[in-house]
Amino acid sequence: MAERRGWRVLGAVVVIALLFSYLATPYLRAASLFVRIAHVGGQLEALATRHADKVTIQPRHMVPTRRGDVPAQFYRPEGTFSRTVLLIPGIHSMGIDEPRLTALARDLAGSGVMVMTMALPDLQHYQVTPESTDVIEDAVSWMVKQPGLAPDGRLGIVGISFAGGLSVVAAGRPSIRDKVAYVLSFGGHADMPRVMRYLATGEETHVPGVETLPPHDYGVAVILYGLADQGIVPPDQVARLRQGIEMFLYASQLTLVDINLANQMFEKARTFAKTLPEPAATYMTYVNDRNVKKLGPALVPYLEAAGADSPSLSAERSPTVPAAPVFLLHGSGDTVIPPVESVLLADHLRGKGVEVHLLLSDLITHAELDRRAAASETWRLVSFWANVLKR
Repeated sequence: MAERRGWRVLGAVVVIALLFSYLATPYLRAASLFVRIAHVGGQLEALATRHADKVTIQPRHMVPTRRGDVPAQFYRPEGTFSRTVLLIPGIHSMGIDEPRLTALARDLAGSGVMVMTMALPDLQHYQVTPESTDVIEDAVSWMVKQPGLAPDGRLGIVGISFAGGLSVVAAGRPSIRDKVAYVLSFGGHADMPRVMRYLATGEETHVPGVETLPPHDYGVAVILYGLADQGIVPPDQVARLRQGIEMFLYASQLTLVDINLANQMFEKARTFAKTLPEPAATYMTYVNDRNVKKLGPALVPYLEAAGADSPSLSAERSPTVPAAPVFLLHGSGDTVIPPVESVLLADHLRGKGVEVHLLLSDLITHAELDRRAAASETWRLVSFWANVLKR
């Protein structure tokens, strides 16, 4: 009798240990992911790196879409993987070669996730279009048909910045709605016209407890680029104005890679402005001077001409919503897409019956983990990622 009771106790201990191991694994993977993404340094990062899965970056391939073939790249973890994820960067000319994106892809793959990075062609060219959402939809449809990528017929989508909002829209489309395990919007938007107005004027919907800071100059420069052909400047000035804005935006991107090269490009943009006729020269000077207070109001009369009210660009305007869980991660001090966008999107989706997980974090600026905060804030972020990784 005592022997049988001893075996039952031992069995219970084993079950509890296995259950704890199962529950703890996503948190351990998430903690390791956080340590590597945050580059905390020292022995802790070294330990996390040593215990991360070995990652193989596979040769670049092309994904067929309505927009044509789009370059993509797989980051494959050693051994088995828990889920395949489509990782999409925001507005950035470097696309899938952008250093922060490649680092995130490698870190995610090191956590036991197969990752495919793919940039949206129009976002690479500083424009947010309905066609971008089509590309996400087509990519998911292609991925689930590839052998071994989606054994259960589903995959995850992680969209960064404006690609985050577009990913939520795409995940709700009928053709892929049942093929999405989850969608994560990292610093994304709920309503494109509202964000454009915020970038131009600093105005946003007020939500108690959520701070909205003045907009960053990068965003308003992107708006000018997209609206340049809407009557802001004469038709014969559009191409050269956009050329100058590209110099400025590229220089802004280079500040994270090579500050000396970035400063050279900023100077090139300032010199280029002097070669432009009016009014293009004035607009380019506003861009170079990061003068949001003058450039923003000048763009307000043209905002409605951008077609930003398309249901394909905003989850709040889309006729369908995702069936899968939606994770919304946003920096509390974001000045490109304000954090209230994720709060409003969470409210909208919950009203439609969607499972939503929202986290506004002081550890994040705009879709980038680069701040230190209290231990409790760190735990919230680890817990958030653990919930994602176990899907």
